[in-house]
Amino acid sequence: MSQVEIWQDQYRVRAQGLPGATLPWLVTLRERAMERFVAMGWPTRRKEDWHHTSLAFLEGQTFKVPMRGAAPPEESLMGRLREGGAGHWLVFVNGWFNAALSQIGSLPEGATVDTMPQALIGHAERVEAHYGSAEDGGSPAALNAALATDGAYVHLARGVAVEAPIHLVFIATIAEGASHVRNLVIAEDGAEATLVEHYLGTSATATLTNAVTRIHAGADSRITHLKLQQEAEQALHLASIDTQQGRGSVFNSHSLSFGARLARNDITTRFAGEHCETLFNGMYHVDGKRHVDHHTVIDHALPHGVSREYYRGILDGSARGVFSGRIKVAPGAVKSDAMQRADSLLLSRQAEADARPELEIYAADVKCAHGATVGQIDDDSLFYLRARGMDEAHARNLLTYAFAAEALARIGVAPLRNRARAALLARLPGGHLLEELTS
Repeated sequence: MSQVEIWQDQYRVRAQGLPGATLPWLVTLRERAMERFVAMGWPTRRKEDWHHTSLAFLEGQTFKVPMRGAAPPEESLMGRLREGGAGHWLVFVNGWFNAALSQIGSLPEGATVDTMPQALIGHAERVEAHYGSAEDGGSPAALNAALATDGAYVHLARGVAVEAPIHLVFIATIAEGASHVRNLVIAEDGAEATLVEHYLGTSATATLTNAVTRIHAGADSRITHLKLQQEAEQALHLASIDTQQGRGSVFNSHSLSFGARLARNDITTRFAGEHCETLFNGMYHVDGKRHVDHHTVIDHALPHGVSREYYRGILDGSARGVFSGRIKVAPGAVKSDAMQRADSLLLSRQAEADARPELEIYAADVKCAHGATVGQIDDDSLFYLRARGMDEAHARNLLTYAFAAEALARIGVAPLRNRARAALLARLPGGHLLEELTS
C-alpha cells in the first residue's frame, strides 16, 4: 500500500470524528483537500519548489495519528519551558490540546485564545471566513486541511493589544506518530500581539509534524511571530505560515530551525493593502545528515510596501541547507522597497548550502535588491582570536556564534531573543562557555 493510500484510509476512518464534522462547509473542504492530496501525492524533486528536498524516504515509513491523551510528557518539561517566560501557554501533545499542561492568563477584553475545536463551535462563521481553502499551498498543506485534529485559535478585536507573548507549544512523544495541527490568528485593525510557535520532540524514533498557521493582519495591526523548531533527530517537520496583511500593517516573522532530520518551512505573506511592512528573519543550525529547507514568498501586491528578508544557516557534518526566496512586485505596486539576503556558514567540507534568491518585478519606480553568500570561517579572524590566547575549538565556536548573532539581534522582543539564543547555544559545542563570553 502506498503512502497516499495509507493517508486516504486514515481519512476515511477519522473524518467523522474530526472537529467540526457537522459543518457542511468544512466537510466539503476536507473532502476536496483529500482529493487534491491523492491527486498530487507527496512532492518530489521533479516539482521546482522541491528540487533540492526529497521526501522519498517517506515511502518506507508508516505514520498514524495518535489518540487524544496518548503519552503526555512529564510536567517538568513545561516547567523548564516556562522558566523566565511570562505569557499565555497553549500546549498540544501529539496533535491534541492538553489542558493540564496549558496555562492561559488574564487577557484584555476583546482577545480570545482558544483551541480550534472550540472556535468551530463558538465562532464558526469567523473561522470559515479565514480558514483557507483546499487549494492553498502544496500537497502537505492539503493533507493538513483534510486531517487537522486540533490547533490554536487567536482572535484580537479592533485595537486590542496583548502585551505578554502567546505561546503555542507542540510536543511529539509517540514513535511513528503524526500530528496535523492548524492554527488560525485573526488580528483586526490596529491589534497587536506576539506569538511563539515552539515544536519539540521526545521520541527517539521517527515522527511527523504537518503544521499550517494562517495569519490575518488587519489594517495598522502589528504582529510578531517567532517559530522555534527543536524536534528530535529523526523527526520529519513540514510546516507553512501563510499571512495576509492589510493596509499599514507590520508583520515580523522569525524562523529558527535547530532540530529534526528534515525540516521544510514555507513562509508567505501578501500585501493586501498599501504601506505594508514585513521582516522575514531566519536562522538554522544543522549537522550530521540533517536537512533544512526554507521556501519563502513575499508578494508586494500593492504600492508603498517595504520588506526585509535575511536568512542565515550554520552547517556541519554532511548536512544540507536550502533557501529559496521569491519577492514578487505586482504591476502598479510602485514605490515598493524590498531587500533579500541569504548567508551560509559551512563548518565542514561535506556540508552543502543551496541559495536561490529571486526577484519578480512587474512595476517601475521600485527599489529591490538581493544577494547570497556561502563561506567558511575566516582564517584571519581565527588567527586573531588564537593569538590572544583562545584555543582553536573555542575560537571557532565564538566566530560561529558571532555569525548567528546578527539574526538573533533582529528579534526585537527581549524574552524571545533570549529564548532563541539559549536554543542556539545548546546546539554549539562549548555553549556554556559561549554563554559566559557573550552575555
